Amino acid sequence: MTTTARSGTPAPVLEVRDIVKTFGGVTALGGVSLDLRPGEVLCLAGENGCGKSTLIKIISGAEKPDAGAIVVDGESFASMDPTDAIKSGIQVIYQDFSLFPNLTVAENIVFTSAVGARRRFFNPRAARPAAQRIIDDLGLALDLDAEVGTLSVADRQLTAICRSLVNEARVIVMDEPTTALTHTEVAHLFAIVERLRARGVAFIFVSHKLDEVLAISDRVTVLRSGKHVVTAPAADLDPRAIAQHMTGQEVDDSRRVTELAPGAAPVLEVEGMTLPGAFHDVSFTLRRGEILGLTGLLGSGRTEIAESLFGVHPYESGTVKVDGVPTTVRRIDDAIAAGIGYVPEDRLTQGLFLEKSIADNIIASSAEGHRTRWRTLDKRAIRSTIDTLFRRLRVKAPNVQAPVRSLSGGNAQRVVLAKWLARRPKVLMLNGPTVGVDVGSKSEILDILRAQAAEGMGVIVISDDVPELVACCHRVLVVRHGRIVEELAGEDVDVDSIRKKVAA
Repeated sequence: MTTTARSGTPAPVLEVRDIVKTFGGVTALGGVSLDLRPGEVLCLAGENGCGKSTLIKIISGAEKPDAGAIVVDGESFASMDPTDAIKSGIQVIYQDFSLFPNLTVAENIVFTSAVGARRRFFNPRAARPAAQRIIDDLGLALDLDAEVGTLSVADRQLTAICRSLVNEARVIVMDEPTTALTHTEVAHLFAIVERLRARGVAFIFVSHKLDEVLAISDRVTVLRSGKHVVTAPAADLDPRAIAQHMTGQEVDDSRRVTELAPGAAPVLEVEGMTLPGAFHDVSFTLRRGEILGLTGLLGSGRTEIAESLFGVHPYESGTVKVDGVPTTVRRIDDAIAAGIGYVPEDRLTQGLFLEKSIADNIIASSAEGHRTRWRTLDKRAIRSTIDTLFRRLRVKAPNVQAPVRSLSGGNAQRVVLAKWLARRPKVLMLNGPTVGVDVGSKSEILDILRAQAAEGMGVIVISDDVPELVACCHRVLVVRHGRIVEELAGEDVDVDSIRKKVAA
């Protein structure tokens, strides 16, 4: 049941009533309802696979419900197509923004309105005045002639918002709007949202960053396993309460790190590592059993440091030792042979074979380590490794033969982890290990990292999710302009201290 409109509040601009949707006999949505009022920000929360994406697709006309109704300004629709949704003032800004990277900002802003109007020809020159009116109205400093492919993530986000306004959006749905934004860019985005909601534009935010979304949402709707769990004022909730509604159990996001032995041996030693144009004179030590955080603003060099250690972009000078042994990393093969693993930021295109099964992905990088003394593949050992990791990491799938493409973000991340754990690396680096992952899966993934560290693995977490770093890292290194400028340890590893050092 949804929260009903109170006396004196505006009538909903959008309602979904008792929406049902099944896929192959599996219920994705089982009678979900919600309402949205003009000028309101509603957070739609839930674990991966709870039905959020399906509900958004139904609202935008990309999917048709099996039952239920969509109501816009009192007019009821059994289903909508994308053109109906746009004409009704509903716009969805997906996580990838669905922009054309080879077109200019102006062309991207106006293009979909031309398609929606079914114009046979598109005039790029005529696009510019309409786009200029939008950015002037919002007080933005976007370069209308810049190709979208050259823009920062924050500017692509703003371009997508401008595109929705050309179509006179009255409801804007934003899918993971703050995932790749810095703290400052999030504040700027929220300022734009406040400006638009003052004009009566309503927003639905789908996000796993609950602390940020609570700062701007009026109400929160939580889904679990395709069912509506609760709708409540944001002021009555906190991240812990939302997490409990999402998972049906208490989620522990407190700081939990094991105490390292005073003489814990270094597993990774980096001295003076330099790659001109990316980072300079990087030095640090990672001890056996330690989880080390690496953070900084986007473009600070934090990702480049990890990629260089993994041989993606080899460093030009400096020394690297693994377990005390000097190691030269010039290729990815060198890093793997030395015992260094890397879970990339974009796991879907760089970390997984999407069309292959879970089993094939888990064993992909460790088949050589499962050979008999006669050099044939030990099928029994391979099966044991796959089944053990599938169970240990609690991958939610029917079986190990399910294709990775069918998995939620959190479960796909577990498969990437399983692939590297099958190799038993000495050092495992993870770039944004819980990006796009729901709060329940996030907690479980951090528990997996803690368990691996407790068994002696050295772990490096590259992230701008400060609460995540605080929850699991023994130490945190801050990267700025390609240099490590701060080290925080012990009681100094807290949210405020890290954010101040990053923003300095």
